[in-house]
Amino acid sequence: MPTKLVDVEVATTARRGVPPVVLVGTGPALGPGGDDLDTADLTGKAGEAVRHRSSGTWTLGVGTGSLSDYRTAGAALVRALSGDDAPKTADVLLTADFDADGVRAFVLGAALGGYRFKVTGEDAPARVGSLRLVTPDQGFEEVLTSAALKAHALATATALTRDLANTPSNVKDPRWLATTAARLAEKVPGLSAVVRDEKWLAQQGFGGVLAVGGGSARPPRLLELTYDSGQGPHLVFVGKGITFDTGGISVKPADGMHLMRTDMAGGAAVISALLAVARRGLPIRVTGLVPCAENHISGSAYRPGDVVRHYGGATTEVQNTDAEGRMVLADAMAYAVRDLKPDLLVDVATLTGAMKVSLGLRTGGLFTPDATLARAVADAGERVGERWWRMPLLEEHVEAVDSEIADYRQCPPGPGGITAALFLQKFAGDVRWAHLDIAGPARSEKVYEEVVAGATGFGARTLVELAETFSR
Repeated sequence: MPTKLVDVEVATTARRGVPPVVLVGTGPALGPGGDDLDTADLTGKAGEAVRHRSSGTWTLGVGTGSLSDYRTAGAALVRALSGDDAPKTADVLLTADFDADGVRAFVLGAALGGYRFKVTGEDAPARVGSLRLVTPDQGFEEVLTSAALKAHALATATALTRDLANTPSNVKDPRWLATTAARLAEKVPGLSAVVRDEKWLAQQGFGGVLAVGGGSARPPRLLELTYDSGQGPHLVFVGKGITFDTGGISVKPADGMHLMRTDMAGGAAVISALLAVARRGLPIRVTGLVPCAENHISGSAYRPGDVVRHYGGATTEVQNTDAEGRMVLADAMAYAVRDLKPDLLVDVATLTGAMKVSLGLRTGGLFTPDATLARAVADAGERVGERWWRMPLLEEHVEAVDSEIADYRQCPPGPGGITAALFLQKFAGDVRWAHLDIAGPARSEKVYEEVVAGATGFGARTLVELAETFSR
Protein backbone atom coordinates (compact mmCIF):
# COMPACT_ATOMS: atom_id res chain seq x y z
CA MET A 1 0.00 0.00 0.00
CA PRO A 2 -0.51 2.28 -1.76
CA THR A 3 -1.24 0.38 -4.98
CA LYS A 4 1.18 1.18 -7.81
CA LEU A 5 -0.55 2.98 -10.66
CA VAL A 6 0.32 3.24 -14.35
CA ASP A 7 2.81 6.06 -14.98
CA VAL A 8 1.95 8.68 -17.60
CA GLU A 9 4.15 11.23 -19.37
CA VAL A 10 3.56 13.80 -22.11
CA ALA A 11 5.93 14.26 -25.05
CA THR A 12 5.95 15.50 -28.62
CA THR A 13 7.58 12.47 -30.21
CA ALA A 14 6.62 8.82 -30.42
CA ARG A 15 9.16 6.08 -29.70
CA ARG A 16 10.51 3.40 -32.00
CA GLY A 17 9.48 -0.14 -31.20
CA VAL A 18 6.69 0.97 -28.88
CA PRO A 19 3.09 0.00 -29.68
CA PRO A 20 1.19 3.07 -30.93
CA VAL A 21 -2.40 3.76 -29.90
CA VAL A 22 -4.54 5.59 -32.46
CA LEU A 23 -7.59 7.42 -31.13
CA VAL A 24 -10.92 6.90 -32.87
CA GLY A 25 -13.93 9.18 -32.45
CA THR A 26 -17.50 8.24 -33.27
CA GLY A 27 -18.06 8.10 -36.96
CA PRO A 28 -15.49 6.58 -36.93
CA ALA A 29 -12.92 9.37 -37.21
CA LEU A 30 -9.28 8.34 -36.87
CA GLY A 31 -6.65 10.48 -35.22
CA PRO A 32 -2.93 10.70 -36.07
CA GLY A 33 -1.31 7.42 -37.13
CA GLY A 34 -4.49 5.84 -38.44
CA ASP A 35 -4.20 6.48 -42.18
CA ASP A 36 -3.49 2.88 -43.15
CA LEU A 37 -5.83 1.15 -40.69
CA ASP A 38 -8.97 -0.76 -41.62
CA THR A 39 -11.96 1.00 -40.05
CA ALA A 40 -14.59 -1.48 -41.19
CA ASP A 41 -15.27 -2.88 -37.71
CA LEU A 42 -14.58 0.27 -35.68
CA THR A 43 -17.35 2.36 -34.15
CA GLY A 44 -15.31 4.82 -32.09
CA LYS A 45 -17.40 4.07 -29.03
CA ALA A 46 -15.63 5.16 -25.86
CA GLY A 47 -13.53 2.30 -24.53
CA GLU A 48 -13.47 0.25 -27.72
CA ALA A 49 -9.87 -1.05 -27.65
CA VAL A 50 -8.79 -3.12 -30.68
CA ARG A 51 -5.37 -4.61 -31.44
CA HIS A 52 -4.48 -4.69 -35.13
CA ARG A 53 -2.09 -7.63 -35.16
CA SER A 54 -0.73 -7.09 -38.66
CA SER A 55 0.73 -3.69 -37.75
CA GLY A 56 1.02 -3.94 -33.96
CA THR A 57 -1.11 -0.79 -33.67
CA TRP A 58 -3.97 -0.38 -31.23
CA THR A 59 -7.06 1.72 -31.82
CA LEU A 60 -8.95 3.23 -28.92
CA GLY A 61 -12.47 4.64 -29.10
CA VAL A 62 -12.92 8.02 -27.44
CA GLY A 63 -16.59 8.52 -28.30
CA THR A 64 -17.67 12.12 -28.65
CA GLY A 65 -14.70 13.43 -26.69
CA SER A 66 -16.58 14.19 -23.49
CA LEU A 67 -14.63 14.01 -20.23
CA SER A 68 -16.58 10.89 -19.30
CA ASP A 69 -15.63 9.31 -22.63
CA TYR A 70 -11.96 10.16 -22.07
CA ARG A 71 -11.98 8.58 -18.60
CA THR A 72 -13.67 5.51 -20.04
CA ALA A 73 -11.13 5.34 -22.87
CA GLY A 74 -8.10 5.68 -20.60
CA ALA A 75 -9.38 2.98 -18.27
CA ALA A 76 -10.29 0.63 -21.11
CA LEU A 77 -6.86 1.00 -22.68
CA VAL A 78 -5.02 -0.04 -19.53
CA ARG A 79 -7.36 -2.98 -19.04
CA ALA A 80 -6.79 -4.05 -22.65
CA LEU A 81 -3.00 -3.74 -22.27
CA SER A 82 -2.98 -6.44 -19.61
CA GLY A 83 -2.41 -10.16 -19.61
CA ASP A 84 0.36 -12.50 -20.68
CA ASP A 85 1.46 -10.38 -23.67
CA ALA A 86 1.06 -6.98 -21.98
CA PRO A 87 3.61 -4.44 -23.28
CA LYS A 88 5.69 -2.52 -20.77
CA THR A 89 4.67 0.77 -22.35
CA ALA A 90 2.65 2.30 -25.21
CA ASP A 91 2.39 5.61 -27.07
CA VAL A 92 -1.03 7.27 -27.22
CA LEU A 93 -1.19 9.57 -30.25
CA LEU A 94 -3.32 12.52 -29.18
CA THR A 95 -5.46 14.50 -31.57
CA ALA A 96 -4.81 18.21 -32.02
CA ASP A 97 -7.93 19.19 -30.07
CA PHE A 98 -6.83 17.38 -26.88
CA ASP A 99 -6.76 20.10 -24.21
CA ALA A 100 -5.74 20.08 -20.54
CA ASP A 101 -9.20 18.97 -19.37
CA GLY A 102 -9.12 16.06 -21.79
CA VAL A 103 -5.67 15.00 -20.61
CA ARG A 104 -6.75 15.14 -16.96
CA ALA A 105 -9.76 12.93 -17.69
CA PHE A 106 -7.77 10.47 -19.81
CA VAL A 107 -4.98 10.17 -17.24
CA LEU A 108 -7.47 9.65 -14.41
CA GLY A 109 -9.00 6.79 -16.36
CA ALA A 110 -5.65 5.29 -17.33
CA ALA A 111 -4.20 5.50 -13.82
CA LEU A 112 -7.25 4.03 -12.10
CA GLY A 113 -8.72 1.67 -14.69
CA GLY A 114 -6.19 -1.06 -14.00
CA TYR A 115 -6.57 -0.86 -10.21
CA ARG A 116 -6.74 -4.27 -8.56
CA PHE A 117 -7.10 -5.28 -4.90
CA LYS A 118 -6.96 -8.97 -4.15
CA VAL A 119 -5.59 -10.84 -1.15
CA THR A 120 -3.94 -13.83 -2.80
CA GLY A 121 -0.79 -15.91 -2.92
CA GLU A 122 -0.73 -15.67 -6.71
CA ASP A 123 1.21 -13.13 -8.73
CA ALA A 124 -0.76 -10.21 -10.11
CA PRO A 125 -1.46 -10.40 -13.85
CA ALA A 126 0.90 -8.44 -16.06
CA ARG A 127 -0.18 -4.90 -16.93
CA VAL A 128 1.25 -2.07 -18.99
CA GLY A 129 3.55 -0.06 -16.73
CA SER A 130 3.53 3.34 -18.41
CA LEU A 131 1.98 5.40 -21.19
CA ARG A 132 3.36 8.28 -23.22
CA LEU A 133 0.80 10.81 -24.46
CA VAL A 134 2.17 12.20 -27.71
CA THR A 135 0.88 15.68 -28.54
CA PRO A 136 1.29 17.16 -32.03
CA ASP A 137 1.41 20.68 -30.52
CA GLN A 138 4.93 21.34 -29.21
CA GLY A 139 3.91 24.62 -27.62
CA PHE A 140 1.28 22.86 -25.52
CA GLU A 141 3.50 20.17 -23.98
CA GLU A 142 4.09 22.00 -20.69
CA VAL A 143 0.38 22.67 -20.14
CA LEU A 144 -0.55 19.07 -20.82
CA THR A 145 2.26 17.81 -18.58
CA SER A 146 0.93 19.92 -15.71
CA ALA A 147 -2.56 18.54 -16.32
CA ALA A 148 -1.26 14.96 -16.37
CA LEU A 149 0.68 15.42 -13.11
CA LYS A 150 -2.37 16.81 -11.34
CA ALA A 151 -4.56 13.99 -12.63
CA HIS A 152 -2.06 11.42 -11.44
CA ALA A 153 -1.99 13.03 -7.99
CA LEU A 154 -5.78 12.84 -7.83
CA ALA A 155 -5.69 9.23 -9.03
CA THR A 156 -3.17 8.39 -6.31
CA ALA A 157 -5.53 9.82 -3.69
CA THR A 158 -8.41 7.79 -5.13
CA ALA A 159 -6.35 4.59 -5.20
CA LEU A 160 -5.23 4.97 -1.58
CA THR A 161 -8.85 5.54 -0.55
CA ARG A 162 -9.73 2.30 -2.32
CA ASP A 163 -6.84 0.47 -0.66
CA LEU A 164 -7.88 1.54 2.82
CA ALA A 165 -11.55 0.80 2.24
CA ASN A 166 -10.93 -2.58 0.61
CA THR A 167 -8.64 -3.84 3.38
CA PRO A 168 -10.43 -6.66 5.24
CA SER A 169 -11.61 -5.81 8.74
CA ASN A 170 -9.73 -8.64 10.40
CA VAL A 171 -6.68 -6.52 9.52
CA LYS A 172 -8.26 -3.07 9.59
CA ASP A 173 -9.32 -2.15 13.10
CA PRO A 174 -9.40 1.44 14.48
CA ARG A 175 -5.78 1.27 15.61
CA TRP A 176 -4.60 -0.07 12.23
CA LEU A 177 -6.45 2.61 10.26
CA ALA A 178 -5.18 5.49 12.40
CA THR A 179 -1.58 4.30 12.66
CA THR A 180 -1.37 3.38 8.98
CA ALA A 181 -2.48 6.89 8.07
CA ALA A 182 0.01 8.36 10.54
CA ARG A 183 2.88 6.35 9.03
CA LEU A 184 1.96 7.54 5.55
CA ALA A 185 1.79 11.13 6.80
CA GLU A 186 5.31 10.91 8.27
CA LYS A 187 6.67 10.51 4.74
CA VAL A 188 5.08 13.75 3.47
CA PRO A 189 6.81 17.07 4.29
CA GLY A 190 4.51 19.55 6.00
CA LEU A 191 1.99 16.94 7.18
CA SER A 192 1.77 15.83 10.81
CA ALA A 193 -0.38 13.20 12.49
CA VAL A 194 -1.58 12.59 16.04
CA VAL A 195 -3.42 9.43 17.10
CA ARG A 196 -5.51 9.62 20.30
CA ASP A 197 -6.47 6.45 22.16
CA GLU A 198 -9.56 5.51 24.17
CA LYS A 199 -8.11 6.92 27.41
CA TRP A 200 -7.67 10.35 25.85
CA LEU A 201 -11.14 10.13 24.29
CA ALA A 202 -12.64 9.38 27.72
CA GLN A 203 -10.73 12.22 29.40
CA GLN A 204 -11.90 14.68 26.76
CA GLY A 205 -15.52 13.51 26.67
CA PHE A 206 -15.85 11.99 23.21
CA GLY A 207 -18.98 10.11 24.25
CA GLY A 208 -20.21 9.35 20.76
CA VAL A 209 -16.99 7.66 19.65
CA LEU A 210 -16.72 5.74 22.94
CA ALA A 211 -20.34 4.58 22.79
CA VAL A 212 -20.05 3.26 19.25
CA GLY A 213 -16.70 1.61 19.92
CA GLY A 214 -17.69 0.24 23.31
CA GLY A 215 -18.97 -3.08 21.99
CA SER A 216 -15.68 -4.07 20.37
CA ALA A 217 -12.60 -5.63 21.91
CA ARG A 218 -10.59 -3.35 19.63
CA PRO A 219 -10.99 0.17 21.09
CA PRO A 220 -11.61 3.38 19.14
CA ARG A 221 -9.12 6.01 18.03
CA LEU A 222 -9.18 9.60 16.82
CA LEU A 223 -6.83 10.50 14.00
CA GLU A 224 -5.88 14.14 13.48
CA LEU A 225 -3.88 15.12 10.39
CA THR A 226 -2.58 18.68 10.10
CA TYR A 227 -1.24 20.53 7.08
CA ASP A 228 -0.42 24.22 7.53
CA SER A 229 1.24 26.18 4.75
CA GLY A 230 1.16 29.32 6.88
CA GLN A 231 -1.34 31.02 4.60
CA GLY A 232 -4.89 30.79 3.33
CA PRO A 233 -8.12 29.83 5.11
CA HIS A 234 -8.42 26.90 7.50
CA LEU A 235 -10.45 23.94 6.24
CA VAL A 236 -11.39 20.96 8.39
CA PHE A 237 -12.42 17.69 6.75
CA VAL A 238 -14.10 15.10 8.98
CA GLY A 239 -14.45 11.52 7.76
CA LYS A 240 -16.42 8.62 9.21
CA GLY A 241 -13.99 5.87 10.20
CA ILE A 242 -16.17 2.88 11.10
CA THR A 243 -13.81 0.00 10.32
CA PHE A 244 -16.63 -2.54 10.51
CA ASP A 245 -20.33 -2.11 11.18
CA THR A 246 -22.51 -4.95 12.41
CA GLY A 247 -25.22 -2.44 13.26
CA GLY A 248 -24.64 -3.15 16.94
CA ILE A 249 -27.67 -4.29 18.95
CA SER A 250 -29.84 -2.98 16.09
CA VAL A 251 -28.07 -5.62 14.01
CA LYS A 252 -27.95 -5.49 10.23
CA PRO A 253 -29.24 -8.30 8.01
CA ALA A 254 -26.56 -10.86 7.20
CA ASP A 255 -26.90 -10.26 3.46
CA GLY A 256 -24.46 -7.53 2.52
CA MET A 257 -22.85 -7.20 5.95
CA HIS A 258 -19.50 -8.32 4.50
CA LEU A 259 -19.44 -5.03 2.58
CA MET A 260 -19.22 -3.11 5.84
CA ARG A 261 -15.44 -3.25 5.63
CA THR A 262 -15.86 -0.17 3.42
CA ASP A 263 -17.90 1.77 5.99
CA MET A 264 -14.83 3.92 6.68
CA ALA A 265 -14.65 5.13 3.07
CA GLY A 266 -15.33 8.71 4.17
CA GLY A 267 -12.44 8.58 6.60
CA ALA A 268 -10.22 7.06 3.91
CA ALA A 269 -11.14 9.92 1.56
CA VAL A 270 -10.11 12.46 4.20
CA ILE A 271 -6.80 10.69 4.85
CA SER A 272 -5.98 10.50 1.14
CA ALA A 273 -7.04 14.10 0.53
CA LEU A 274 -4.74 15.40 3.27
CA LEU A 275 -1.81 13.47 1.83
CA ALA A 276 -2.53 14.85 -1.65
CA VAL A 277 -2.94 18.45 -0.45
CA ALA A 278 0.37 18.28 1.42
CA ARG A 279 2.24 16.66 -1.47
CA ARG A 280 1.01 19.38 -3.80
CA GLY A 281 2.01 22.10 -1.33
CA LEU A 282 -1.23 24.06 -1.66
CA PRO A 283 -1.22 27.49 0.03
CA ILE A 284 -3.87 26.65 2.61
CA ARG A 285 -4.41 25.14 6.07
CA VAL A 286 -6.25 21.81 6.21
CA THR A 287 -6.96 19.55 9.16
CA GLY A 288 -8.32 16.05 8.76
CA LEU A 289 -10.23 14.36 11.58
CA VAL A 290 -11.14 10.67 11.40
CA PRO A 291 -12.98 9.17 14.39
CA CYS A 292 -12.27 5.43 14.11
CA ALA A 293 -14.39 2.74 15.77
CA GLU A 294 -15.89 -0.71 15.27
CA ASN A 295 -19.63 -1.04 15.81
CA HIS A 296 -19.99 -4.50 17.36
CA ILE A 297 -22.38 -6.53 19.52
CA SER A 298 -21.39 -7.49 23.05
CA GLY A 299 -22.33 -6.95 26.66
CA SER A 300 -20.62 -3.59 26.57
CA ALA A 301 -22.31 -2.35 23.38
CA TYR A 302 -24.39 0.82 23.54
CA ARG A 303 -28.17 0.39 23.48
CA PRO A 304 -31.25 2.01 21.99
CA GLY A 305 -32.56 4.35 24.65
CA ASP A 306 -29.12 5.35 25.96
CA VAL A 307 -28.30 9.04 26.32
CA VAL A 308 -24.79 9.86 25.14
CA ARG A 309 -22.87 13.05 25.96
CA HIS A 310 -20.75 14.35 23.08
CA TYR A 311 -17.61 16.41 23.13
CA GLY A 312 -18.60 19.88 24.29
CA GLY A 313 -21.55 18.70 26.38
CA ALA A 314 -24.49 18.21 24.00
CA THR A 315 -26.47 15.00 24.54
CA THR A 316 -28.10 12.56 22.14
CA GLU A 317 -30.85 10.02 22.71
CA VAL A 318 -29.89 6.80 20.91
CA GLN A 319 -32.72 5.26 18.92
CA ASN A 320 -30.90 2.89 16.57
CA THR A 321 -27.35 1.65 17.15
CA ASP A 322 -26.95 1.15 13.40
CA ALA A 323 -26.99 4.94 12.97
CA GLU A 324 -23.50 5.03 14.45
CA GLY A 325 -21.81 7.21 11.84
CA ARG A 326 -23.53 10.39 12.96
CA MET A 327 -22.57 9.65 16.57
CA VAL A 328 -18.83 9.66 15.87
CA LEU A 329 -19.05 12.53 13.40
CA ALA A 330 -20.87 14.67 15.97
CA ASP A 331 -17.95 14.38 18.40
CA ALA A 332 -15.35 15.22 15.77
CA MET A 333 -17.36 18.14 14.39
CA ALA A 334 -17.91 19.58 17.86
CA TYR A 335 -14.17 19.29 18.52
CA ALA A 336 -13.40 21.03 15.22
CA VAL A 337 -15.77 23.92 15.90
CA ARG A 338 -14.72 24.44 19.51
CA ASP A 339 -10.97 23.81 19.34
CA LEU A 340 -9.85 24.26 15.74
CA LYS A 341 -12.11 27.19 14.75
CA PRO A 342 -12.12 26.48 10.98
CA ASP A 343 -13.29 28.75 8.19
CA LEU A 344 -14.95 25.76 6.52
CA LEU A 345 -16.10 22.39 7.84
CA VAL A 346 -16.87 19.46 5.53
CA ASP A 347 -17.86 15.99 6.71
CA VAL A 348 -17.96 12.97 4.43
CA ALA A 349 -19.47 9.61 5.26
CA THR A 350 -21.20 6.48 4.02
CA LEU A 351 -24.04 7.64 6.22
CA THR A 352 -27.51 6.58 5.08
CA GLY A 353 -29.07 3.90 2.90
CA ALA A 354 -31.71 6.51 2.12
CA MET A 355 -29.26 8.27 -0.19
CA LYS A 356 -28.90 5.12 -2.29
CA VAL A 357 -32.65 5.20 -2.83
CA SER A 358 -32.68 8.94 -3.55
CA LEU A 359 -29.67 9.27 -5.85
CA GLY A 360 -28.59 5.77 -6.85
CA LEU A 361 -25.05 4.44 -6.71
CA ARG A 362 -23.07 6.98 -8.74
CA THR A 363 -24.03 10.33 -7.21
CA GLY A 364 -23.15 11.73 -3.81
CA GLY A 365 -25.61 13.64 -1.65
CA LEU A 366 -24.61 17.23 -0.84
CA PHE A 367 -26.19 19.06 2.09
CA THR A 368 -25.42 22.64 3.07
CA PRO A 369 -27.45 25.77 3.86
CA ASP A 370 -24.86 27.79 1.90
CA ALA A 371 -25.70 28.02 -1.82
CA THR A 372 -22.25 29.37 -2.70
CA LEU A 373 -20.56 26.48 -0.92
CA ALA A 374 -22.89 23.99 -2.59
CA ARG A 375 -21.89 25.32 -5.98
CA ALA A 376 -18.20 25.18 -5.05
CA VAL A 377 -18.45 21.52 -4.01
CA ALA A 378 -20.48 20.50 -7.06
CA ASP A 379 -18.13 22.35 -9.42
CA ALA A 380 -15.09 20.79 -7.78
CA GLY A 381 -16.62 17.36 -8.23
CA GLU A 382 -17.48 18.02 -11.86
CA ARG A 383 -13.88 19.00 -12.63
CA VAL A 384 -12.53 15.74 -11.21
CA GLY A 385 -15.21 13.35 -12.40
CA GLU A 386 -17.30 13.01 -9.23
CA ARG A 387 -20.98 13.89 -9.36
CA TRP A 388 -22.90 15.55 -6.51
CA TRP A 389 -26.53 16.53 -6.12
CA ARG A 390 -27.63 19.14 -3.62
CA MET A 391 -30.30 17.90 -1.23
CA PRO A 392 -32.62 20.11 0.85
CA LEU A 393 -32.34 20.72 4.60
CA LEU A 394 -36.10 20.86 5.03
CA GLU A 395 -37.22 23.28 7.70
CA GLU A 396 -40.30 21.22 8.56
CA HIS A 397 -38.07 18.44 9.89
CA VAL A 398 -35.77 20.58 12.07
CA GLU A 399 -37.88 20.21 15.23
CA ALA A 400 -37.91 16.43 14.79
CA VAL A 401 -34.24 16.37 15.81
CA ASP A 402 -35.16 17.53 19.33
CA SER A 403 -35.46 14.90 22.06
CA GLU A 404 -37.66 14.87 25.15
CA ILE A 405 -34.96 13.38 27.39
CA ALA A 406 -31.80 14.74 25.69
CA ASP A 407 -30.79 17.64 23.50
CA TYR A 408 -31.19 15.68 20.28
CA ARG A 409 -32.44 12.36 19.06
CA GLN A 410 -30.28 10.33 16.78
CA CYS A 411 -32.85 9.05 14.25
CA PRO A 412 -35.66 11.57 13.80
CA PRO A 413 -38.68 10.48 11.75
CA GLY A 414 -38.84 11.59 8.15
CA PRO A 415 -36.59 11.25 5.09
CA GLY A 416 -33.51 9.48 6.40
CA GLY A 417 -30.74 11.27 4.52
CA ILE A 418 -32.20 14.69 5.28
CA THR A 419 -32.88 14.09 8.98
CA ALA A 420 -29.35 12.68 9.41
CA ALA A 421 -27.94 15.87 7.89
CA LEU A 422 -30.16 17.99 10.14
CA PHE A 423 -28.79 16.12 13.16
CA LEU A 424 -25.20 16.79 12.07
CA GLN A 425 -25.98 20.44 11.43
CA LYS A 426 -26.53 20.83 15.18
CA PHE A 427 -22.81 20.22 15.68
CA ALA A 428 -21.56 22.59 12.98
CA GLY A 429 -22.22 25.71 15.02
CA ASP A 430 -21.88 28.92 13.02
CA VAL A 431 -19.14 27.54 10.75
CA ARG A 432 -19.70 27.23 7.00
CA TRP A 433 -20.49 23.56 6.64
CA ALA A 434 -21.25 20.89 4.08
CA HIS A 435 -22.20 17.27 4.62
CA LEU A 436 -21.33 14.76 1.90
CA ASP A 437 -23.22 11.45 2.02
CA ILE A 438 -21.38 8.91 -0.14
CA ALA A 439 -23.29 5.77 0.86
CA GLY A 440 -24.20 5.15 -2.79
CA PRO A 441 -21.05 5.86 -4.82
CA ALA A 442 -18.45 4.66 -2.25
CA ARG A 443 -18.86 1.06 -3.42
CA SER A 444 -19.52 -0.52 -6.79
CA GLU A 445 -20.39 -3.99 -8.03
CA LYS A 446 -19.76 -3.02 -11.65
CA VAL A 447 -16.91 -1.75 -13.79
CA TYR A 448 -17.60 1.62 -15.43
CA GLU A 449 -15.37 4.49 -16.57
CA GLU A 450 -12.37 4.43 -14.18
CA VAL A 451 -14.28 2.53 -11.48
CA VAL A 452 -13.71 -1.14 -10.70
CA ALA A 453 -15.72 -3.44 -8.43
CA GLY A 454 -15.22 -2.81 -4.71
CA ALA A 455 -14.39 0.47 -3.04
CA THR A 456 -14.42 3.31 -5.56
CA GLY A 457 -12.44 6.00 -3.70
CA PHE A 458 -15.28 8.45 -4.30
CA GLY A 459 -14.95 11.80 -2.52
CA ALA A 460 -11.17 12.06 -2.19
CA ARG A 461 -10.71 13.95 -5.47
CA THR A 462 -13.50 16.38 -4.64
CA LEU A 463 -11.90 17.22 -1.28
CA VAL A 464 -8.53 17.89 -2.92
CA GLU A 465 -10.08 20.01 -5.64
CA LEU A 466 -12.16 21.91 -3.06
CA ALA A 467 -9.02 22.67 -1.06
CA GLU A 468 -7.38 23.98 -4.21
CA THR A 469 -10.42 26.13 -4.94
CA PHE A 470 -10.20 27.78 -1.50
CA SER A 471 -6.42 28.23 -1.81
CA ARG A 472 -6.68 30.50 -4.87
